[in-house]
Amino acid sequence: MSTTRQWIPDGMDRGVASAARAYDYLLGGTHHFEADRKLAEQVLSVLPANVMARQNRDYLQRVVRFLVDSGIRQFIDLGSGLPVMGNVHEVAQQLDPECRVIYVDNEPASVAHSELILSGAAHTAIVEADVREVTAVLNADATRRLIDFSRPVGLLMLGVTQFLHDEDDPWAITSAYREALPSGSFLALSCFTWDNDPETMRNTIEMFRKSGRSPIVPRTRAEVIRLIGDLELLDPGLVFTPQWRPDAVSGDSEERSNLYAGVARKP
Repeated sequence: MSTTRQWIPDGMDRGVASAARAYDYLLGGTHHFEADRKLAEQVLSVLPANVMARQNRDYLQRVVRFLVDSGIRQFIDLGSGLPVMGNVHEVAQQLDPECRVIYVDNEPASVAHSELILSGAAHTAIVEADVREVTAVLNADATRRLIDFSRPVGLLMLGVTQFLHDEDDPWAITSAYREALPSGSFLALSCFTWDNDPETMRNTIEMFRKSGRSPIVPRTRAEVIRLIGDLELLDPGLVFTPQWRPDAVSGDSEERSNLYAGVARKP
């Protein structure tokens, strides 16, 4: 645990696990409590979630660098978790301090932590909203203050869609976000899939069911492609996270990846 306490809000119940803090634990971070570690270890009993978390964070960082290189200076990160461990604003603003970032999460603990972590951070804010409520996300005061929808936006949906059930219609939700983006914007996705290791995914779904938590929903390649819609899918197409434009230090194979990754541009 970190010795600093600036990220812990007053009155926080440390006995209630947070998905965002559990993810930080899987990444090797310091922003977590015992309940979060227990949750993460439970997931690790059926899924190589620490490998997947690192692969997803490495992918996020490569995507943000690519988008900044492509001229993007404003980002919306849906289902963002905690803004630590090399998250969007840290990568983007290192390349250009004028980059603007909106994080969006609906977990109150994640939002409360994020507000403290981001206190004093320029051009960066957290919006408490459910990604399914597209209008609420796009019309939030912080979004309207920081994001200029007359200019291209980088929309990130990384590790989010597995929490959207079919009855939520994730394809309609993603379509609504795509429609709101101006020409020249990008959509970056990473999505849990059955395709690489269906048995592990079945075991993971069963573990979530038995624990009383809402089960995750992995999807097939065709279902993920539907999320991209009529946007232009960029090279190398829809691949596993380690395969998306790996850099010199990536070094991962796809063997333990259960996440598809892809970036698409709106003409």
